Amino acid sequence: MNKPVIAVDGTAGSGKGTLARRLADHFDYAYLDTGLLYRAVGYLTLELTKGCKDINEDIACSTVSSITPEILKNPLLRSENITKCASKIASLPAVRQKLIERQQTFAQNPPEGSAGAVLDGRDIGTVICPKAQFKFFLNAQIEVRAARRLKELLEAGENAIHSRVLKDIRERDARDSSRNIAPLVIADDAITLDTSNMDSNAVFFKALEFINR
Repeated sequence: MNKPVIAVDGTAGSGKGTLARRLADHFDYAYLDTGLLYRAVGYLTLELTKGCKDINEDIACSTVSSITPEILKNPLLRSENITKCASKIASLPAVRQKLIERQQTFAQNPPEGSAGAVLDGRDIGTVICPKAQFKFFLNAQIEVRAARRLKELLEAGENAIHSRVLKDIRERDARDSSRNIAPLVIADDAITLDTSNMDSNAVFFKALEFINR
């Protein structure tokens, strides 16, 4: 790593995105939500194919070069439909390789002259930045994660119910942990945090405590 890198991995709804953003703000580091890259590929693929039941890997690969900062800010990327599609996209080897290169470039050369980088995702500490100076892995009880995700969807104006969200998270956990390429695992040197009974402030200060040590 040319500059300091903080890797934040974890399950859906564990709070990894919130922690990563706060750490980036605190240290004035560049921040990348790597999950948005997969969501962007899913969104662009859906635009081209009008459906994501049978995703064409070549078409999905072709969209990577079209990802712009503006697309990453599109609120539609957080929709439940795109979330499901992104999880499938993440299992495509060719797409994953293209996005790995993009993520590693960000970490090694943070934009706008930033002194360091914070990346959050599911394979940052194991695949993207295995030599990151600091690694965190967040998890929480699945019922807690489902409740957080439901709240997020309802606030975004989506028609969601708890049972469906819970089912989707279970399926996503299974896909993330069982895929052949870069499965969701805890890096040997990662600091694990169970956020089930922690608010965002508690998680942030706990992580900061480890870094300041």
